[in-house]
Amino acid sequence: MKLIINNLRMPLEGGIEELKKTAAGKIGLRPGDIRTFKITRESVDARRKPDISRVYSVAVEIDGSIKLYGNSDIRVLDESSEEALFPGGGIKIKNRPVIIGSGPAGMFAGLLLARHGYKPLIFERGECVEDRTAAVNNYWTTGNLNPESNVQFGEGGAGTFSDGKLTTRINDRRCDKVLEEFVKSGASEEILYKAKPHIGSDVLKRVTVEIRKRIEGFGGEIRFKSRMTSLKFSNSRITGVIINGTEEVDAEIVILAIGHSARDTFQSLLTDGVVFQRKPFSIGVRIEHPQQLINQAQYGSAESHPSLGAADYQLFHKTGGRTAYSFCMCPGGLVVAAASESGTVVTNGMSEFARDRENANSAFVVSVGPDDFGGSHPLAGVEFQRTWERKAFEAGGKDNSAPVQRLKDFFEGNVSRGFGSVKPSYTGSVRQSDLNGCLPLFVTGILKESAGCFDRKLKGFAMGDAVLTGVEARTSSPVRIPRSESLEAEGIGGLYPAGEGAGYAGGIMSAAVDGMRVAEQIIRTYYYNEGF
Repeated sequence: MKLIINNLRMPLEGGIEELKKTAAGKIGLRPGDIRTFKITRESVDARRKPDISRVYSVAVEIDGSIKLYGNSDIRVLDESSEEALFPGGGIKIKNRPVIIGSGPAGMFAGLLLARHGYKPLIFERGECVEDRTAAVNNYWTTGNLNPESNVQFGEGGAGTFSDGKLTTRINDRRCDKVLEEFVKSGASEEILYKAKPHIGSDVLKRVTVEIRKRIEGFGGEIRFKSRMTSLKFSNSRITGVIINGTEEVDAEIVILAIGHSARDTFQSLLTDGVVFQRKPFSIGVRIEHPQQLINQAQYGSAESHPSLGAADYQLFHKTGGRTAYSFCMCPGGLVVAAASESGTVVTNGMSEFARDRENANSAFVVSVGPDDFGGSHPLAGVEFQRTWERKAFEAGGKDNSAPVQRLKDFFEGNVSRGFGSVKPSYTGSVRQSDLNGCLPLFVTGILKESAGCFDRKLKGFAMGDAVLTGVEARTSSPVRIPRSESLEAEGIGGLYPAGEGAGYAGGIMSAAVDGMRVAEQIIRTYYYNEGF
């Protein structure tokens, strides 16, 4: 008999044998009666500081059976819930599927298609992760931006230069599969059960390379420095793509996994007749605090316990029909230069696996929507982003430095004259400026109001020495490409928008899941041709 046992509460010092004993006791057995034992979920409960505990769910296998007596914390593991391999479709295609973009959606769509024998051809405008890392480091060091290979563009997508967070709000069976594939490609096994799993930017680079090798091992192909410049159509159906303005590639199936910053591609697709809709997103700044302050606020006197690691937070405040919130919080991390266009300054956050840097940082943002964009054009949200990214560039001195400001000075509208207990971790150069001029007035007003509210939830959030770096404008895609029940783009057969750039995801996990969903739909509809 296989069981899932939930809500096993353990002290921080508790080990695996004590956990096994607790699990056995909860089902009325001895530890020796458990044949197999596996942790399926681990979280930290810090609500009763300093009495902090870990809470586990475990999967166990026992001989015979037991009576559950209505205990909601124990359930029989239903192995029949595993979905059978889905059947292949009946429509023959002559050309292998094409995938545009090698971010999470493109990678996982490609991996699934390759495993099923479709030998996908993936075009990525940026470089492989090894060369991309060199280009990014050069930008951070010299300020010389490569518009085709940067934090936004290249193998692995924008998530490669992030914390590698795998948390998501979606509830989808594919999430477990995504985690398993990451582990097969070199990620730590702890992501399979941690309540807030993360890979870390340093490890994610190696994982991305391994996924590429696995796709190639199944017969897929990835071409770098290959930007899709237009589509080919016939009778409202995709027939191919144009790469780098000259190369024509025939394809009956094209997956658009282009990422939320592919602005030039958005424009070319719009010109080709692809339908776009404006979509809400959020805009604001990065805020930095000492990581020790966050640890103390979250864990109290237990903050130095070696098993806890760097604490994180998630905060939100609703006011006037808008929401201010923390986003992409990076414990023990860095604020990174993340522009993809010249004449702009864009920030993001990144942590390595160890999360052992001095500062904690998070996006501190306010929701915006189509009514704020100043126009009805489908790409009005893109221009809204550009406006504030350019203002940040100007405030930074027009040399790719990022404008920074102490929180106290932000409240008072003063240019900072130095830093206190928090020094900016930004990967490029910085210039002290007034960020009030780098964001819409309603955004700065809500940020100021929300900082006080957040401070009541997380003591120290509104400390005067906290450092703000502007601007954070790439929280999610400003557009959505509407698609039908078949997951194809509206009015265009064979074209499958997927992931964050198409408006159907908001992070690594949800983008990977959407890429898999699209690949499954293709497999169900079309069948492999041995002539590939």
